[in-house]
Amino acid sequence: MTDRGRSALKQTGDTLTVGPSSMRWHDGKLVIKVNEISAPPHISRVRGTITVIPSALTSVEATLTPDGSHIWRPFAPTCDIHVELDAPGWQWQGHGYFDANFGTRALEQDFSSWTWGRFPLENGSACFYDATLLDGSALSLSAHFDNTGNASETAAPPKARLPRSLWAVARETRADTGVIPRQVQNMLDAPFYSRSAVQTCINGETTIGVHEALDLRRFRSPFLKPMLACRVPRRARWTFH
Repeated sequence: MTDRGRSALKQTGDTLTVGPSSMRWHDGKLVIKVNEISAPPHISRVRGTITVIPSALTSVEATLTPDGSHIWRPFAPTCDIHVELDAPGWQWQGHGYFDANFGTRALEQDFSSWTWGRFPLENGSACFYDATLLDGSALSLSAHFDNTGNASETAAPPKARLPRSLWAVARETRADTGVIPRQVQNMLDAPFYSRSAVQTCINGETTIGVHEALDLRRFRSPFLKPMLACRVPRRARWTFH
């Protein structure tokens, strides 16, 4: 991922282009064209196409703060995905999701930490948001999305601890009583952030989904932010040819 300036941005009703990469809605599918260079320590060209096929789109917007300064928008919590990258072994199909966060303030201005998880189920997907705000108040959001895009608030299973990440970021998720969730694959590990595939059990159904833990107290550290430039380089000037 590369931070780029305004000159690298183009947008139409169905296409967003940022530098050499783009996203486009076409026939009910989100087609993502990737042409980037990966971050250290494994620097290499990342090229190819990722196609996201939603079972349905939702109209849900969930406020994460009392004043509505932060919004979670689960556009398509249940998707099929097709990955075709130009490298041996990077072609596969599976399940996925498409969501986004929007806000009028930086996350570290309002949150201390959060954990989030999206888990596929036989009849859709379950999503859990657990956050602690800077004022000490807590957010707990539990939602189920069926395969037609209908959303409903649900009673969340109990919280269950996960082992800390490699950078000792605290983690927890939701699981049926007596179930011990476990990480089955590490996706991204940073001093303030962890993303992984986690196996848990929800209403008797064993499932593997994407889990993230974010420590914004660490992220606010003036010693840590300069490190981001190593992982997310900036390229202020870009011209389309």
